[in-house]
Amino acid sequence: MGRPPLLQLVPPQHLQGRRRFSPSRRQLTSPSSSFPFTPPTGCGTGSPAGAAPCSKGRHDRPCRPRRALRPLHPRPGRRRPCPVPPVEVWQQRVRLDHTGRLGQYRTEHELSSTQLSCRFVIPSDPQWPGALADLGPACPLGLWVRGYEQLPKLIASTVVVTGNRMASTEVTDRAKAFATTVAEAGHTVAATLAYGVDAAAHEAAALMGATTLAVLPRGLDHAYPHIHAPLLHSITHNGGAAVSLYPPGTEASGARLRASAALLAALSRAVILIEALDHTEALRTAEAEIALQRTLLAVPSDGGIRSEGNARLLIEQFALPCPDPARALELL
Repeated sequence: MGRPPLLQLVPPQHLQGRRRFSPSRRQLTSPSSSFPFTPPTGCGTGSPAGAAPCSKGRHDRPCRPRRALRPLHPRPGRRRPCPVPPVEVWQQRVRLDHTGRLGQYRTEHELSSTQLSCRFVIPSDPQWPGALADLGPACPLGLWVRGYEQLPKLIASTVVVTGNRMASTEVTDRAKAFATTVAEAGHTVAATLAYGVDAAAHEAAALMGATTLAVLPRGLDHAYPHIHAPLLHSITHNGGAAVSLYPPGTEASGARLRASAALLAALSRAVILIEALDHTEALRTAEAEIALQRTLLAVPSDGGIRSEGNARLLIEQFALPCPDPARALELL
């Protein structure tokens, strides 16, 4: 009798779960082995060995171990000292840089010229946001800030209001209502300077005399988009602040937009998603908030394609439904 085909050695149910069990060659060729092959307890189920069987059906999602549900990093607001000083981190990166470009970078000259327009804040500074420790290995070495004196006060209770760039008048009015209510409650409204929902949130908070926080995907010497330069000037000259991961002179790009979305989420205690298409920058901010295990509020979808991102997050129970500003204050 010939050897059974390899696909018949592992029953289909063992291919489910996050880890697949692959029998060794000795087990497959051993005369004492029997078919179908039975893996050890816990393999291919996502549960540790000896764990109680899941009460769900065989074809349902496998049970996860309890440790997988624990947060990877402390909750926002807890300051955790940087394990390695920034100077040592920089020196280590210079040694590991095979291109030699970092070794040619003159940090003293660059800082002296660029800090004329903004300030470079590092983890040892009192203005450093302690909540960025939740980013873990992705925590930046420093931030470029305009209005750094107000930064500690602004990030004490920051709420992001974001959504589609190409938003209708109804959606921008809704964003202004949420931003006004959040600012009146004493929270700091944070957003990018993008068209649509984000710019409307800044403008609504400014109309009532509140300060806001802007996160840019480029250097702080120019606004992004450039047409919102007056809005950036208004934010930084009326008690607000602008933050960026990149030094002046750096242009925006797709990778920098994604990194800035993660930074915006890390600086906030909650994100309010007004309306978002799937795979947009606003949705990336929401997904970063989910990864950080922070509060995500989403306005229920009206059934249109422009709010399919909100609909998906609510269906998958990653976001809490928030139909009006009053409900947002209850959930914050």
